[in-house]
Amino acid sequence: MANRTGNGNGHHFQNVSVQPEQVADNLESLRIHKPVSGEVSRQKKTIWIDFDNSPHVPFFIPIIEELEKRGIELILTARDMYQVCELLDFVHLSCKVVGRHYGKNKLLKVLGSILRAFQLAPTAVRLRPDLALSHGSRAQILVCRALRIPTILMHDYEHSMRKAFIEPDWTLVPDVIPDGVMSKMTDRVMKYPGLKEDVYARRFRPDRSILSKLGISTNDLVVTVRPPANEAHYHNPESDTLFAATLRFLGDKPHLRVVTLPRNARQSQQLQKDWAELVAAGRMVIPKTAVDGLNLIWFSDLVISGGGTMNREAAALGVPAYSIFRGTIGAVDQHLAQQGRLVLIETTRDIESKIRLTRWNRPSKPDRCDPSTLRNIVSSILEIMYAGQTVSSLHRQVAIH
Repeated sequence: MANRTGNGNGHHFQNVSVQPEQVADNLESLRIHKPVSGEVSRQKKTIWIDFDNSPHVPFFIPIIEELEKRGIELILTARDMYQVCELLDFVHLSCKVVGRHYGKNKLLKVLGSILRAFQLAPTAVRLRPDLALSHGSRAQILVCRALRIPTILMHDYEHSMRKAFIEPDWTLVPDVIPDGVMSKMTDRVMKYPGLKEDVYARRFRPDRSILSKLGISTNDLVVTVRPPANEAHYHNPESDTLFAATLRFLGDKPHLRVVTLPRNARQSQQLQKDWAELVAAGRMVIPKTAVDGLNLIWFSDLVISGGGTMNREAAALGVPAYSIFRGTIGAVDQHLAQQGRLVLIETTRDIESKIRLTRWNRPSKPDRCDPSTLRNIVSSILEIMYAGQTVSSLHRQVAIH
């Protein structure tokens, strides 16, 4: 995997090329239909992956590596949104950055998706990928529909994508999401076991130095907090009320260190203004640069988040997790709550009655992550690319260790 260069604001492009001769050999182990022609089976296949939001960077890295092993050529693009560019730099991943985020205004969001589709079009026209893959990129779907490039849209929160104005060719979701809620084309919906966070959390290796880098003692009780995504179209202002009440609750406990992870510079500035006393006293830590989120979660005693990804990362690692998200609760979070892996905070009274400020009995290593999640996702992608409309009848098995 090539390194990313620049500061995240330039237009850097990665075209990852691996020997196409690997494809035919790997197809045997996949137990899927090979192309009819032996000559066709040895042609390069190209997949275009678009990073549309911060969580997509760690999520797609294991998928990229598995696709590379199978001789797939990759085209990588990204949107300059939240910490996408910082994370690309953090993991040294080369990528062409196209377009940006347009804030919370719904009309601007739609216009921004259309504009970004036009900005992505020259790359798509020039390179003509065999398949386009994203975890929610509306702009990619738009340009691919115009160019008749097959698309796979992955998603794990049904209430943010079900009203999309154009559907992908295929949808890939966790198996706990009910049938019929993600797409009208139910025969084009494929499912995988576990959480999307299992894809990358199972590769995680703890590094305790993150605490000292943040100025936190190993004797401190550490709470990692993520503010609500207040620019998302599904945001409910009740989440902001719960977030403020949560920080007041935590701020009264002198033995705590609260690590707060803002979503953007504007949110960071607001936090430093609203909670200046906690920051000045060193009881609230706001990292100045991107951090390894899984590592921070692992060395936290609990996680409280106004969004979905960080809570699901905590659940994947077994760390106590509390959700102050007040939008419509999705099937994945409902499932985690039923399993006792996530606690839903619904009122300010719940903050004191449900949040347990105790030290987490941390095991030596994570053991919750589902190892079959990555295998099933990669298998589904390859089935769609190589088998077309016969995908639903194929047996899925990919050897991923």
